[in-house]
Amino acid sequence: MHRASFLSDHCPPMGIYETLYAFRDTFGQFMGSPGTHPWSQGFPLTTPLPGGPALPSSVDVTPDDRLYPKAWGHPDLREAIARHYNEFHGSRIAPENVMVFAGGRPGIYTVLAFLKKHVEARIGNVEWPAYLDILTQTQTSWRVVPFTKQNGFHPPNSAYFDRTGLNAKTHLMPVISNPSNPTGHTRSGAELAELIAMAEQPGNGILLDEAYEMFHASQGVSGIRYVKNLDDSNVFLAGACTKGLQSPGIRIGWIVASRKNIETMSNYSSFGMGGVSHPSQKYAVKLLEPQRVAQARAAVAAHYGRQRERYGEAFAKMGLGVHTGDGGFYHWLELPDGVDADTLNRRLFRHGAAILKGFDCDMARPHDKDPGYRSPYASWFRFSFGPLPPESFAADVALLQKVLDECRADARTAGRG
Repeated sequence: MHRASFLSDHCPPMGIYETLYAFRDTFGQFMGSPGTHPWSQGFPLTTPLPGGPALPSSVDVTPDDRLYPKAWGHPDLREAIARHYNEFHGSRIAPENVMVFAGGRPGIYTVLAFLKKHVEARIGNVEWPAYLDILTQTQTSWRVVPFTKQNGFHPPNSAYFDRTGLNAKTHLMPVISNPSNPTGHTRSGAELAELIAMAEQPGNGILLDEAYEMFHASQGVSGIRYVKNLDDSNVFLAGACTKGLQSPGIRIGWIVASRKNIETMSNYSSFGMGGVSHPSQKYAVKLLEPQRVAQARAAVAAHYGRQRERYGEAFAKMGLGVHTGDGGFYHWLELPDGVDADTLNRRLFRHGAAILKGFDCDMARPHDKDPGYRSPYASWFRFSFGPLPPESFAADVALLQKVLDECRADARTAGRG
């Protein structure tokens, strides 16, 4: 007889991990093992890119680094992050506007966990799967903004601040990945300036996840460029070493916000986190050396721009609907009639490959997997070219074409039956 668990039963793995576990059960190996095709994976190459800088191979660890870290982050890293924004984007933030976390998602989780009850989050119908888990676990109140083919998976900024049916007591906090994960659509220039201006209005705020900010032709797209008064706002910008700086394994991320909001999060860290690994923070300082970052920005934009273009052309020739924007390292794709992403994935598993189903990116789906729910994204999927070396292109395209042809043949047979 088993005792009842003291912990909540309502904590399933994030959608991406459900795919990884299902893949392992079918293929017998973890995704990322030699011979597998990690098209479902959201990580970049961790080797130097063409024309890019070398990646640091070590850091010096002193006795001071073995002491407890500061709750808000290492002073050298906070300084480096502030300089990183100020030099490239022309902002004027101080180290006191920066809080360091063990990766990007703990920062996002913390912001949402401490939202006051009168704040309602707004999130696009198609977004990064972990947002749904975080919103659910933090018991955040949220409303979905429609993402459709008709609005190009890129609704206007005003849709996130629509107050229809709300009273004056409710404040609004859009949660937006920019460039978008999974669609690659990007708000930049005048459109991003308008979004930030709306977020700085009384009663408004924003949590802008900029994990993919370097993966754009501009070499860096950030809302910080347009913030007028950070210390008198509820603008929160999330960044990390995970994507453009090619170092997901060091688990370093940060939130840029007003000093008051940073103080609240650092107070939480004093009892809820205990700070972040000093060696990892020192590694991040090396990654953020100005000349190195400048070289990385150019290399990331060039390499992944080429990858986005050639995979997109190949997918269009296969008959897939390509609905991708101009940022990030994903393609947002629609399958032909009669084929759904779940069927595609189960066939891909047999060949050591996997994609991320559009269903998992659906922010309107029930978190408890209601079998009666029918997602509008059942025939959509996210393809990641982030971890793919250029030389895998031909094999990737051939394998996806083969499995897609098999799925089409099955759909035709089922139609005749």
